Amino acid sequence: MARTDADLLAGGVADDFGIFYERHVAALTAYVGRRAVRPDLTFDLVAETFARALEHRGRFDESRGPAVAWLIGIARNLLIDAARRGRVADHARARLGLGRIELDDEQLVRIEERSRVDLRAALHALAPDQREAVILRVLAEEPYPAIAERVGCSEQVVRQRVSRGLSALRRDLQENP
Repeated sequence: MARTDADLLAGGVADDFGIFYERHVAALTAYVGRRAVRPDLTFDLVAETFARALEHRGRFDESRGPAVAWLIGIARNLLIDAARRGRVADHARARLGLGRIELDDEQLVRIEERSRVDLRAALHALAPDQREAVILRVLAEEPYPAIAERVGCSEQVVRQRVSRGLSALRRDLQENP
């Protein structure tokens, strides 16, 4: 059975975080790439997001939502900060001792390709109840109880819809990069 994101983050083993990274890098790159203006900025923002996630993995609380939502929240804050400062912060990467990576043209093209993923189309491919749950929880950041009340079902059902919807999105993004 596949290990949960919470298990991978709690493990404290480099390989565990590598699995976590591989599981979410495509979705995070698609999210950030639609908002960043250049592939190199996308790379820096994704790298800093994962560095902060690694640094603060003990703060992840599965009861507050899926790990991809947590990553998107970190990325959103970094995007806002980068727009305000005019540069991407690299504090977590520096604290972790990760040096600056120079990207070649091929790597920049791959980042640009991942950034072109049409998240709207991927969301549209989800079952309507999953799509609504993912949009409300991950993008609108509504709490599970509020979503459950809004759609007229239990909180547990909403959690399942979000989880299944994000799993379907992850599979789609990995199969169709």
